[in-house]
Amino acid sequence: MQSKILRWFALSALLVTGGAAADGFGLGVKAGTLGFGVEGTFGLSENLNLRTGINDYSYSQDETEGGIRYDGKLELSTIALLLDWHPFAGTFRLSAGLMNNKNALRLSATPTANQTIGGTSYTPAQIGTLSGDVTFKSTAPYAGIGWGNAARRGRFGGVFEIGAMFQGKPKVSLRASGGLVSQADLNAEAQEAQTDLDDFKIYPVISFGLSFRF
Repeated sequence: MQSKILRWFALSALLVTGGAAADGFGLGVKAGTLGFGVEGTFGLSENLNLRTGINDYSYSQDETEGGIRYDGKLELSTIALLLDWHPFAGTFRLSAGLMNNKNALRLSATPTANQTIGGTSYTPAQIGTLSGDVTFKSTAPYAGIGWGNAARRGRFGGVFEIGAMFQGKPKVSLRASGGLVSQADLNAEAQEAQTDLDDFKIYPVISFGLSFRF
């Protein structure tokens, strides 16, 4: 419910601020580690802006190694709702807020030889295709610094930002299409993979782009 409220509020703010040019409003496009994005910036005061944006990107890669076909897909999808503080009323800013985080990694593998899952050996027929998802909590705090003030500074401008999204521990889930791999073994294998990924609690954010003030 919390993530749905955040997503609704961010989209509403992006639309509503479009009619607030008298208070300072700008649109921007950007690219970075969150994918490609569009954002709206609404000037609240000389030093404070409200910024909301949408980022999206996907990338797929397939390869075969050791007789096993691997398919992977990276899905990046976030909605940001941020406050930008410009301490010197210029382009430098400190930012904080929340992100609706739908980033995920989808993986699948089709083995041609026996594989050990959760400590038990299974044949390719028993496994079928092994599929897994790596996901994160849907609402993640964000903090960063950057340069750019789409609501106040010039008609056109550049924007740059570096920060961190605190996404928490990844969650790993596994499935086997063969139907003969026990759920206990799948859970054990997923837990082992999840432990290996526990250090990836923070997602680095770097982006650059252009802005236009109305």
